[in-house]
Amino acid sequence: MNIALFSDSYLPTKSGVVTVVIQLRKILEEMGHHVVIVTVSSNDKDYEEEPDPNIMRVMSILSPLGEGQYIGFPHRKAVAKFLQKNNIQIIHSHTEFFLGQMAVIVGKMLDIPVVATTHTMWEDYYRYYLFMGELIPRRLVRKMVKTMYKKFYALINVSKKAHDYFTSPFCLPKTPSAIIPNAIDTQKFIGSHVTEEDKVALRKSLGIAETDRVIICVGRVVEEKRVIELADVLIRVVRGRDNAKALFVGSGGALEILKEKVSEAGVADKILFTGFIDWRKVHAYYAISNIYVTASLSEMHSMTVLEALSLGLPAVCRRDTSFSDTIFHGVNGYFADSDNAMDSYLYALIDNPEMCSQMGEKGREISKRFTLEKHGKRTVAFYNAVLSAWPQKIQSKTLEGAVKSADQN
Repeated sequence: MNIALFSDSYLPTKSGVVTVVIQLRKILEEMGHHVVIVTVSSNDKDYEEEPDPNIMRVMSILSPLGEGQYIGFPHRKAVAKFLQKNNIQIIHSHTEFFLGQMAVIVGKMLDIPVVATTHTMWEDYYRYYLFMGELIPRRLVRKMVKTMYKKFYALINVSKKAHDYFTSPFCLPKTPSAIIPNAIDTQKFIGSHVTEEDKVALRKSLGIAETDRVIICVGRVVEEKRVIELADVLIRVVRGRDNAKALFVGSGGALEILKEKVSEAGVADKILFTGFIDWRKVHAYYAISNIYVTASLSEMHSMTVLEALSLGLPAVCRRDTSFSDTIFHGVNGYFADSDNAMDSYLYALIDNPEMCSQMGEKGREISKRFTLEKHGKRTVAFYNAVLSAWPQKIQSKTLEGAVKSADQN
């Protein structure tokens, strides 16, 4: 099969969407498929990319919607020529914006189906990035989302949360879709073994004692991830336990706000910030930690939770359906119904290392449901169902059945 992936985010930008696109290309190629990528150019002068005939970069400018994000301005004839040259049979868009809309246009030109993955809940994001975004009515954002996504032939939802939103009456209840959760490339992510000496050295460099219990949060340090609320939780917890320390791994617009908050609280020696860490090295920070935590309510299907589970860390999260297939209350972590309720669950895992370890092992087993191989099989089954039906309409039950059958093979 010849497949084109479209994305408004790609290297050197680091994000969940970028990781998904890179991993999907990898597994599809390992399965014997030909994959090309149409994406934005980068204005990062320090980034050097080896020439790749299967990647088409289009002119772009920085986007106001997030750090390191770009708006692409593709030339449709050039894109169509690139896809024709590669005999593309199906287009899979990982964006609903400019490149996503171009995917739809080029799909019509070439008479091939265009599907999309729903990665972002814009209702939870727009007010942070648009000028005076708090004044924009939610119904307007919903209308914009519906307008953009209704042009796709079918949708891949990454979680029950995404499915429930996009099939709701105000959105696209008639657009065919199926759930295919995100996956993690464990071979690549934990391929480099972290020795005990490495752990000791890293802990020492961060000022973490051997007896300290470490709570880690990984990802963009931005307000929509509710990191300020999480900092309040962690300030209380590290004050309540002498052996507790917290570690924020990542960078973002709220980083300085958090540093100032922690300093004013007098716990700068107990709540630590690494800044940006290369994804290839992040696993070492999980390896020196004991508990994963997030207060985010804007996830669709968290990649960092999958990473934490794959490395044997239990997770404490706010209750949200984006975690419904990865976190199981009392089994491999806890759901908290409020920020204040997170404290007691964190204390429980700090105070009982044996239980913490057992729950971590349960999480490691659960993470095996989200291997890259399974993700590839599910996605290919979805593609095949689409191609079999095209250009006629397809039903959600057909797509769901195809994905389910992939799990049984």
